[in-house]
Amino acid sequence: MNVLYAIQGTGNGHLCRAMDIVPSLRKHANVDILLSGTQADINLPFDIKYRLNGLSFIFGKHGGVDLWKTFVHSKFRLFIKEVNACPVQDYDLVINDFEPVSSWACNLKEKFCIALSHQAAAVDHSAPNTEEIDRLGKFILKHYAPHDEAYGFHFQSYANNIFTPIIRQQVREKKRTNKGHYTVYLPSYDDEALLRYLSRFPDVKWDVFSKHNKRKFTSNNISFQPIDNTLFIESMASSEGILCGAGFETPAEALFLKKKLLVIPMKNQYEQHLNAAALKDLGVPVVRNIKPENDVQIRDWLESNRIVDVDYKDEVDDIIYAILERHANNIYS
Repeated sequence: MNVLYAIQGTGNGHLCRAMDIVPSLRKHANVDILLSGTQADINLPFDIKYRLNGLSFIFGKHGGVDLWKTFVHSKFRLFIKEVNACPVQDYDLVINDFEPVSSWACNLKEKFCIALSHQAAAVDHSAPNTEEIDRLGKFILKHYAPHDEAYGFHFQSYANNIFTPIIRQQVREKKRTNKGHYTVYLPSYDDEALLRYLSRFPDVKWDVFSKHNKRKFTSNNISFQPIDNTLFIESMASSEGILCGAGFETPAEALFLKKKLLVIPMKNQYEQHLNAAALKDLGVPVVRNIKPENDVQIRDWLESNRIVDVDYKDEVDDIIYAILERHANNIYS
């Protein structure tokens, strides 16, 4: 069996999930990997057969997605060319983690496509919804990567086709300690904004992983360093708590590691507001931005000892096997 596994390269979460999904898929099939997008900071330990431009969302520096840069950097002619050239017809099955090129190629060439992503779960009617009204964001999330069948991952299993998060083995096997610092990953804020705000809490040791610089530096109680997968996991596992955006993988890993968690959803990012609603239901505090108006809530979180209890079992092999078995007719028809 020949499988094309296509991954979205905006952010790091899709790639983290692939680290466990690809080895599981390779127990049953020959797997080629397609990666599109330009905003990832970690490398996969697998050969990438197709590396494409795709359509990427560009992170801003003031708390959200930069819609203008996203539009400017979207090379639509190249995207259409990539869709037309994508050889989905050469594979028995296409499994897609919110990757638009292979998804639209399947749509164009009438090739069966399975979505296996967090986004598939986030827009499911059974998952928590947000009070934010964002018709454009909702439209993009539903139509960015079309598919024939959807399976998703979320903070809880809200339906039969929604599974709890895949926690990569690097995190699952990591020993948990507490060295007293707080790990920070807020890629939509630049270093200046984070330094200005986190300095308001001089008694807290902040360990910031930055998307916006290539060197390590320290200012009083705040250390900044470029994103490094190994160091980031080490920082999370040895932290007192984690302050991050309302993405999916980092909050899920924080919950798995039994760490205090506070999230700040990105502006102009509908998926993160859906995630924030789900996390709030679990009891995770959510703030809108890093402004002084949120000092009290953040201070309360820093002084709290409340840990949200979750049970994220290692079920990736069972999930992959069940999906392949269910769609055997699509594979061999």
